[in-house]
Amino acid sequence: MASSGQVSFKLEDHPKLPKGKRIAVVVLDGWGEYKPDQYNCIHVAQTPTMDSLKQGAPDRWRLIRAHGNAVGLPTEDDMGNSEVGHNALGAGRIFAQGAKLVDLALASGKIYDGEGFKYISESFEKGTLHLIGLLSDGGVHSRLDQLQLLLKGASERGAKRIRVHVLTDGRDVLDGSSVGFVETLENDLAKLREKGVDARIASGGGRMYVTMDRYENDWDVVKRGWDAQVLGEAPHKFKNAVEAVKKLRENANDQYLPPFVIVDDNNKAVGPIVDGDAVVTINFRADRMVMLAKALEYQDFNKFDRVRVPKIRYAGMLQYDGELKLPSRYLVSPPEIDRTSGEYLVHNGVRTFACSETVKFGHVTFFWNGNRSGYFNPQMEEYVEIPSDVGITFNVQPKMKALEIGEKARDAILSGKFDQVIINGVKFKN
Repeated sequence: MASSGQVSFKLEDHPKLPKGKRIAVVVLDGWGEYKPDQYNCIHVAQTPTMDSLKQGAPDRWRLIRAHGNAVGLPTEDDMGNSEVGHNALGAGRIFAQGAKLVDLALASGKIYDGEGFKYISESFEKGTLHLIGLLSDGGVHSRLDQLQLLLKGASERGAKRIRVHVLTDGRDVLDGSSVGFVETLENDLAKLREKGVDARIASGGGRMYVTMDRYENDWDVVKRGWDAQVLGEAPHKFKNAVEAVKKLRENANDQYLPPFVIVDDNNKAVGPIVDGDAVVTINFRADRMVMLAKALEYQDFNKFDRVRVPKIRYAGMLQYDGELKLPSRYLVSPPEIDRTSGEYLVHNGVRTFACSETVKFGHVTFFWNGNRSGYFNPQMEEYVEIPSDVGITFNVQPKMKALEIGEKARDAILSGKFDQVIINGVKFKN
């Protein structure tokens, strides 16, 4: 710290890396080392490039932990993910992350004393509480037990009518597990109904096809969710959610289930979002909630025709974008990540180039910079986003934009303009 109490960003010269020596930081999402057996796909695969790097300089090969407490998650059983991993890499320090912050707020009851919950609770007397998010125990974007505690706490604090809009997983957990999660939730809601709370599942769909797009890659994904959740319209209608998921799984996996709504005996949707209602997006991870948050909150939204924009009280589980202040209301304060490496480097004259394709671009910019949008210093930084394919799934086009990212990184290195080149090499793993 500087003597004035302000942060000093001055860095001492590195003893082995003189200025003018270019550094490439290549993040390999999903790469890791584990016990070598036939079930370890990285061990079984032919990976000559990585093998040569490891064997060619074994004294420089280091492993870092990317899960559990090492990246600010609640327990050692919690799987790491892109958000917490890039936060930790970019900051160089450990911060309590979304899941842990929500756990602490629920356990202490502080979540119900905050301004966010007080704000939405003003709708409980006459309106409906809508909870939208990923139904999963994967712990990457959300957790089922947190939803269960929020349902219990909200019902005990005046919520008389609750509707849950479920997004099935199959990506962070096993495909097919959606049926069990929906059955568990239905049992919980049945117990609430026994206590006089009108609680039901209102709509659903698979996370990769409904609602949970990111980085504005495909707004149609969000629109399909909006139509089901807000308008009560979807191509598939069912009397109960368990039947819906089982039936739709006959032609799609959990990630890509088409949107559905639950209807009553008159074929009327049981839970569209209307004026006077409260809405909470229950995911604690930001990237796949920002687009829906914009649709729910922005008055001048123009990404798709919302048809009807109800006057609601909306809060996120956390604030998903601190720079955009989005959403403006939230139940749990997000981690405050300061003094990231990017901020230090621009203060020390180190020029940075960061690049990835749309679906990973925010990882080497927003997450890397402590959940902060934009540049620290546009004269010292350049960010390049390569548009991801739209409407093509990763299993159909597994190489994604690896070639284009590699070419941009090569050009940045050869240009001599940058001291550090950061890329998320999604498929640079062989």
